Amino acid sequence: MGNPERKTPAITVLPITEANQSMAGPMVVPAFAAAAPGAAVPAGSSKRRGEETALAGERSFLLKGTIVNTGAVIAGSLIGLAAGKRMPPGLKTILMQCLGLSTILIGLQMALSERDVIPAIGCLLLGALTGELLKIESGIDWLGEWLKASSRSESSTFVEGFVTASLLYVTGAMVIVGSIQDGATGDATTLYIKSLLDGVASIAFASTLGIGVAFSALSVLCVQGALTLLAAHLSFLQQPAVLGAITATGGLLIVAIGLNLLNVAKIRIGNLIPALIYAAIWAVYGG
Repeated sequence: MGNPERKTPAITVLPITEANQSMAGPMVVPAFAAAAPGAAVPAGSSKRRGEETALAGERSFLLKGTIVNTGAVIAGSLIGLAAGKRMPPGLKTILMQCLGLSTILIGLQMALSERDVIPAIGCLLLGALTGELLKIESGIDWLGEWLKASSRSESSTFVEGFVTASLLYVTGAMVIVGSIQDGATGDATTLYIKSLLDGVASIAFASTLGIGVAFSALSVLCVQGALTLLAAHLSFLQQPAVLGAITATGGLLIVAIGLNLLNVAKIRIGNLIPALIYAAIWAVYGG
């Protein structure tokens, strides 16, 4: 006895009309339905919320390059302080002389990176006049003395270490380029490299100039942090002409730091800082 043949019930497909839609109720789109490529993501969707959260997290860690650089200066200074306690005076003297010669060499390379040195010399003269009138060096020395008193340090070279390291760490092309890259694109690679260099330099400087070098980390944090936060408005500083002018003029300041380290002269380097501003102005409007 065979199985009776099963008949498949006929299914009538009705066209979607306003009448059918009203009888069937609102049409439900499955949650797993894929959006069309290129379609706008709704403001309240989980994907949009995830993107906004990621962007907020990236902005909250905007100063990562500067923070790493600040930590490197502090770590290098602590290592240098520990090593300096075990160094005889003669070794400290020769080490200081080596630092002075090395600093002069770096400064000369920067200063001679531009073929035309006349603008750098002119900016240096204008910067010196402005700095003397504003007494910038006196203000930096006062800040160093205040930090020394606040930290209750008895180091005789505290102010010298603070001023020398501060000017060395915040004067140069890597400061400008690295800070703007970190602030504009989130790429802190240049500042990471600078952190390594500053950390090694801090070991040498702190072993001879003392605890004041460690406080130069505050200068790094303030100057580089400000450049990073203002990166959107300072992108013109990355133009080759502007960067070259600032590098050449900054190189002269680095040479002055080296001369001070060698005790060849006592140059008020703080009063030369406005020269960097004049260099940027010259490159933008006069170059």
